[in-house]
Amino acid sequence: MIRLEEVSKIYRMGENEVRAIDGITLEIREKEMAAIIGQSGSGKSTCMNIIGCLDVPTDGKYYLQGRDIGCLKDDELAEIRNKTLGFIFQQYNLIPKLNVLENVELPLVYQGVPEKQRIEIAMDALKRVGIEEKRNNVPSQLSGGQQQRVAIARALAGSPPVILADEPTGALDTKTGREVLDFLQKLNEEGNTVILITHDMGVAERAKRIIRISDGKIVSDSGHSVSVSGERKSGYEAERKGSYEF
Repeated sequence: MIRLEEVSKIYRMGENEVRAIDGITLEIREKEMAAIIGQSGSGKSTCMNIIGCLDVPTDGKYYLQGRDIGCLKDDELAEIRNKTLGFIFQQYNLIPKLNVLENVELPLVYQGVPEKQRIEIAMDALKRVGIEEKRNNVPSQLSGGQQQRVAIARALAGSPPVILADEPTGALDTKTGREVLDFLQKLNEEGNTVILITHDMGVAERAKRIIRISDGKIVSDSGHSVSVSGERKSGYEAERKGSYEF
């Protein structure tokens, strides 16, 4: 589904060079649920932006469903973001002036789906997250948990095979955050590839695979072996021996 080969993202500020991510090689399989974890500044958000086609690598190759993303034009990248990837953000990113139904319809508007069909698809997505009764409310009339459910419904409306969730529980209380993670696990069980981006180990542990990033590099991966300081260890072995610290 997703393959990064020696991917780097370099920002240049005058004579200074910042490697936000540095030679990352990573594969995420179809229908997998994986968490990318790291502290602020570790490179996890840059990695998400590249996986989500919101940014392009400075070096290396990124393949999504076998397509070389680096060869695509802006309009082709926009189509991928709209049809292949569903985004869930910490701050929900709902349009304040649109009601719940209209917010969920938005990706379908960009896809050119006829209005009647849009409403049917959006209502189905709202029913899946249990918030269809709020369809005529605007975001300011909803709790944080309800707004995140709307954001999830919007991500689902276009039936994307990949769900990218960036700190999806960061603005929620513990109980509501647990409910959101339960739902993301359910989506994974139903066949979606789910990628969690987080700094919280409690959130990461809900995934079947945990990928740790530090200083722009993958330092452990519970699903694969990684090479650190010339020695190859499984992510589990490295964590057990205390080789990786944040």
